[in-house]
Amino acid sequence: MSAPQIIRTPSGEELVVLSRADYEALLERAAEEEEDAFDVAVYDARKAELAACGVVLPAAVSASILRGDSRLKAIRHWREQTQLQLTSKTGIGQGYLSDLETGRRTGTPETLAKLAQALDVPVEWLA
Repeated sequence: MSAPQIIRTPSGEELVVLSRADYEALLERAAEEEEDAFDVAVYDARKAELAACGVVLPAAVSASILRGDSRLKAIRHWREQTQLQLTSKTGIGQGYLSDLETGRRTGTPETLAKLAQALDVPVEWLA
């Protein structure tokens, strides 16, 4: 970034003159910071919502969710289980489990209870 030029108007107001490249760089940085602030706000709101329901997820699960995994997939990975291992424990199909993890389908209360038991987590973590 080059040094900005400062101009003082007759009324005493100071104006800053930047190169176009510096101006664009500042706009880009401001947009990135705004996006980061939005992400933090979403995270804080979701964390508060879960805490209000009595759900406190392990940090590794939360980090996986922030990277884009569904809660079910994040918990399965945290428990170090493959889809096939989990389907053999629960008796549900691998395709159905995949659909649950991607959000294409929602599980019935019975299915979520089986998954929670197999993953050894409270069912509220999957609801």
